[in-house]
Amino acid sequence: MSASHRTADFSLLERLSAAHGGAATHLTDPGVRGAVVVATCNRYESYLDVAADSDEDVQGAMDRALDRIATDTGVSAAELRPRTRTMKASRVAAHLFAVASGLDSVVLGEDEIAGQVRRSLADARKQGTTTASLERLFQMASATSRGVKNTTRINAAGRSMVRLALDLAETRLPAWSETSVLIIGTGAYARTTLAALRDRGVGVVDVASPSGRERRFAVRDGVRPVSADGRPDALAAADLVITSTNVVALDASDLSAAGRDPAHPLLVVDLGLPANVDKDVAHVTGVDLLDLETISLHAPVQELNASAEAFDLVDQAAKDFEQRSAEDAAAPAIVAYRTHVEQVLEAELARARARGDEDDETERALRHFASVLIHTPTTRAREAAAGGRLDEVVAAMRTLYGIEVGIEGVPPAR
Repeated sequence: MSASHRTADFSLLERLSAAHGGAATHLTDPGVRGAVVVATCNRYESYLDVAADSDEDVQGAMDRALDRIATDTGVSAAELRPRTRTMKASRVAAHLFAVASGLDSVVLGEDEIAGQVRRSLADARKQGTTTASLERLFQMASATSRGVKNTTRINAAGRSMVRLALDLAETRLPAWSETSVLIIGTGAYARTTLAALRDRGVGVVDVASPSGRERRFAVRDGVRPVSADGRPDALAAADLVITSTNVVALDASDLSAAGRDPAHPLLVVDLGLPANVDKDVAHVTGVDLLDLETISLHAPVQELNASAEAFDLVDQAAKDFEQRSAEDAAAPAIVAYRTHVEQVLEAELARARARGDEDDETERALRHFASVLIHTPTTRAREAAAGGRLDEVVAAMRTLYGIEVGIEGVPPAR
């Protein structure tokens, strides 16, 4: 299930992110084996591994998950449902691969999303909500993202959210070398922001942290730490404040306490979700506020050649993943067939030994014959599964050999 900048406004995305962040434990139940949540500044998505024998069971699990999200965020299910997209089966891989490659972002080809997808899987591992199927899906998403980045110029076609924000800020500031910047936050976005500022030649950068981690960040990255006591002075001197944390980090009272000169313009860029800056900041004289919703309106036009090539790679990766997954689904039937043939072989060898026939050459020949006998049916089973005909494989095993194979989604014998 996906709520993103394409389906929902930023206020709803803020509420979803504030309620759960990347936590997935609230989504699991007896019908949901595992879950991974991808929560970024532009999206809130839940990927579910559902234990189901029918489409109705799958839909039921998705409905229950959506109801829990709605309850926890205080948004009615009726309000939330039209603002989300639900995907099943093959569409899930195609969507996640596009997301991880930056093709579903506000800014085409954004750099940060691939790392956020990787961290979402890592969070699910820590919470104990991932499964083998979800592991394969997310690992393939990361591999696809790397392939898109290395093969296409999609990252040049699009710019990260941070860099786009700085592009928009540039016309409202002095020369970058003369701009005094205060970063509030010490996470991944703060590091990306600092790198982008240095690329532009910014000379003075202070960093503050609501959690008190500014000194560690400053020592590592060579900027000036700002303690809670020193923050009013830093706000008074700054030309640009950039926030990227997980709490409300700035409001009008903070600027009043700083005693800013109204004639000294200040631009505040809020990169947080939920919002880090109270809207009342925009009403302070001499202060402009640039938030994610405004930034998204200025996302650049896609460069068609790069994006078309990237989408082709994602589409092929999704097809490869689905074929591999379908082939893997045939594994229980293949194992059952191999076991059946090997049991027949061992029984015949045991009878031969009982008759005193212990010829090693005969045993080797029989084992080779069994391997040849197994090869073609297992190959055909994988091909049939990849073509969506796994039920035919199960039926053939049952009819020809009396082998019963329990596979999710394939009905048992009547």
